[in-house]
Amino acid sequence: MTEREPNATTTFSVQARVRSFRFAVAGLAHMVQHEHNARVHAVATLATILVSFWLRISLSDWRWIVLAIALVWICEAINTALEAICDRFSPEPNDAVRIAKDVAAGAVLVSALCAILAGALTLWPYAVVLMTPR
Repeated sequence: MTEREPNATTTFSVQARVRSFRFAVAGLAHMVQHEHNARVHAVATLATILVSFWLRISLSDWRWIVLAIALVWICEAINTALEAICDRFSPEPNDAVRIAKDVAAGAVLVSALCAILAGALTLWPYAVVLMTPR
């Protein structure tokens, strides 16, 4: 049995959960290191968080920012995983693989556009107040 192979007879183990967490962090690190769009998302995430702090948005508005950021990262991670599997098992041009990869990339695009809209709708009122002369 390999280190990552599940074992149905194993009970809960803190060590196994920590190992699982490390695998997840390694996957995210790999994505950021090797995927250009993940680096774009990282810059956009950092900028959004900094602007949100600067505008001092409310706790209830933070939920929309966090949700939008999470949605983009989740879609990007799924897209990256799907591309890796497709490239490994079908390196030659294949219409079904192309469609699957295009649809996954489309999901990232939709999530990013919705995140931009959610960010604008959430942050705009704060920016207007900041720009309004007193």
